[in-house]
Amino acid sequence: MNRKEAIELVTRKIGNEPIISANGYISRDLFSIDDKNTNFYMIGSMGLASSIGLGVAIKNPKKRIYVFDGDGNILMNLGSLTTIGTIKPKNLIHLVFDNGSHESTGGQPTCTNSISIAKIAKAANFKIFQVKNESQFERILTKIKKLPGPIMIVVKIKNSEEISGRVSLKPSDIKKRFMGK
Repeated sequence: MNRKEAIELVTRKIGNEPIISANGYISRDLFSIDDKNTNFYMIGSMGLASSIGLGVAIKNPKKRIYVFDGDGNILMNLGSLTTIGTIKPKNLIHLVFDNGSHESTGGQPTCTNSISIAKIAKAANFKIFQVKNESQFERILTKIKKLPGPIMIVVKIKNSEEISGRVSLKPSDIKKRFMGK
């Protein structure tokens, strides 16, 4: 499964819940698959989706908040995992789409073939799930609906041949519609 297929699957399962998506191809794919007011697209802020997701989760404790991250993005801000793990928001679900590369910037390799993001997150008090195929992913998405967070799902994906178009909204408009203003 590639990133776009994985994002399409998870958006069908979670409905209208808020999503904070990392910059690059993750936001592009989410925008092309399921644009909605409850999506917050990161534009040019590598590594900060998890930090923003934490703030949104704290402010909205009755909503499930989903963070869509890439392996390259979360590696830029591993400190956010320790903060999330200390605060332990019960409503935060962090999905890391791991293809072992910084695909959006040219495919430079990350270190996830030798360093486990899941083990780092587990040490930071996350409930951990790892996914390698669609049927496993669907089962886990159903299972976590009843579990308190913080939860991390590491989704192993393949690089994609298809590149989605850029998010066509201005950052200020993304913020306004996400906040309902």
